[in-house]
Amino acid sequence: MTEGNCSHFVSERKVSSELFLPGELEIAATNRPFTGTTFHFPLAPAHHSPNAFGMSVTEKARELGIDLSPQEKGYLNLCIRSGNQLITSGHVSDKKGILGKDVSVEEGYAAAKDCCEKILRSVHDTHGTLDGLRVIKLLGCVYSDQGFTDQHLVINGASDLLHELYGKDGDGYHARSAVGFAALPTGVAVEVEAIFEIK
Repeated sequence: MTEGNCSHFVSERKVSSELFLPGELEIAATNRPFTGTTFHFPLAPAHHSPNAFGMSVTEKARELGIDLSPQEKGYLNLCIRSGNQLITSGHVSDKKGILGKDVSVEEGYAAAKDCCEKILRSVHDTHGTLDGLRVIKLLGCVYSDQGFTDQHLVINGASDLLHELYGKDGDGYHARSAVGFAALPTGVAVEVEAIFEIK
């Protein structure tokens, strides 16, 4: 007990219905008329939620319309766990074309976001949740025309989604590389891979 004076045996405890600060629970001794003395017991924070009363990352992703349905096993593992890390394969965009030629930066941004949504589905399929994770690193590959230098603006489409879900000042604050390529498999505009840490 961290607060109050209890010199008698407490035979019952009553949980107050009031809303308390995160990490605290107010309990009153009720084996005699209530005198106003309360006791505060610390509670472990909810690791699955961005804040004690907020929406979980998984719930937020579903609210944003991200598909988290189960996946069929393919030729390669889309997301593999190694120790306390979740490492994904490259996930490609539905959008095809060359940035700086027939695909705009705005279209590339949307393509990178599409890749990230697919990554999150794979992570959820492997780990069973998007909660309790820290985003460590992204590698963004952009099919680029000669002279195109805005790869970083394209891959922001993936980074911004992770910032929205995990917090730019929290678990979503990740390292990243954004690289231009002369070609990507099947002519896709963007490919992204990621590493997450299980906290």
